[in-house]
Amino acid sequence: MASGLQNSVDLVAAFADPTRVRLLALLDGHELTVAELIVITELGQSRVSTHLGRLRDAGLLQDRRDGSLRYYRLQEEALSERAGRLWIAMRSDLHDAVLDGDRKRRAELLAVRDERGPWVESIAGRMEHHYSPGRTWEAFARGVTPLLELGDVLDVGCGDGMVAQMLSPRAKSYVGLDQSEKLLAAATKRLRGHKHVSFVSGDMHALPFADDSFDVVLLFHVLTYAEHPEKAVGEAARVLRPNGKLALATLASHPHGDIVERYGHLNRGFDTKKVRRLLRGLAIEQCEITSRERRKPHFQVITASARRVEG
Repeated sequence: MASGLQNSVDLVAAFADPTRVRLLALLDGHELTVAELIVITELGQSRVSTHLGRLRDAGLLQDRRDGSLRYYRLQEEALSERAGRLWIAMRSDLHDAVLDGDRKRRAELLAVRDERGPWVESIAGRMEHHYSPGRTWEAFARGVTPLLELGDVLDVGCGDGMVAQMLSPRAKSYVGLDQSEKLLAAATKRLRGHKHVSFVSGDMHALPFADDSFDVVLLFHVLTYAEHPEKAVGEAARVLRPNGKLALATLASHPHGDIVERYGHLNRGFDTKKVRRLLRGLAIEQCEITSRERRKPHFQVITASARRVEG
């Protein structure tokens, strides 16, 4: 009796998740791979795979291999009597904009598949939103950094040296500045043996460097920690050489103070007009929102670059 009760509870729990219901709806009458489900649902690979595993363990899905691909499908004839009744009851009431979007993308993907087009063609125009083996933003960044020639670089708010590790091989000299001794110790350890790289303790509002000291100044995700952002950017401009370049990345304005409070942010980001005002006196080359996180609450990031005009 207890086993039967537990089986019933487990079965209901398998249906009690919106993502699992989306997957079941997509696989009802259609056979799809994990990669195809990722494209259709616009969810991450780990999330899709986890829920597929849960549905398969509950006896709601069948799968088969075809070479290197594994196809999943819901087959009503293979469901237990209880599972079949539950799914029929749920399916009759599945009217939702998200599910409608899933069905539309499934139809588009299947049309591409029927035309024997490659997977990459099914995500044309949306490639940056989908996982593809090895095509990470870090891999891209490390691939393009050898094209750079940076000169003398100042990395304000360098943290534990992750950016320094990536960019310093392309710099004549690289100085990382941070207020946290613990982070500086980690950065020093990370870049141990790189004689042209050094790390110093300092305040972004009062940089301990002479005027005209650097060819490049980086302000990557530090202005949300600035008590006086205008002063921090002014100091970055001061230590730039003529024709030197400032590169900046920061959160766009948002209302989520409760989330960023734990990170010690002193402000809730900036709009592009504010960033342009901060860069006043420099020749702005770019200032725009360039990315939006897929995960809620969908933080956006502004990137900007500006050059100090000679004279």
